[in-house]
Amino acid sequence: MVQALSLVAVVVEDYDPAIAFYVEKLGFELVEDSYQPSQDKRWVVVRPRGDGQASILLARASNARQAGFVGDQTGGRVFLFLSTDDFWRDYDLYRARGVEFVRDPKVEDYGTVAVFKDLYGNLWDLVEFAKG
Repeated sequence: MVQALSLVAVVVEDYDPAIAFYVEKLGFELVEDSYQPSQDKRWVVVRPRGDGQASILLARASNARQAGFVGDQTGGRVFLFLSTDDFWRDYDLYRARGVEFVRDPKVEDYGTVAVFKDLYGNLWDLVEFAKG
């Protein structure tokens, strides 16, 4: 059996500010932004640049219940893990672009890590995993 995680949905308030955050601040590529007339919504996919296959579906909240989870999809826990080949390059770049880090960089047994918020408050780890 061959399987792979391809998309993770992140519930957002609106598409364009979310696209701007992921593309302009985090440097992700916009893979697709197409209108789905049968559902009156957009299919918006972004992904980190590099050789990874996982992407993020930016899914606009379509009702009050979904809107209640924007920015808190995991109850305040780190939600997503963005691995990098150069922690300090990306950390410094993100800070310069206004990304808010809520936990300072720390060297752990598994690598160097810091926690940042996306534009809605979801928590992410920026991590450079230790070799081996």
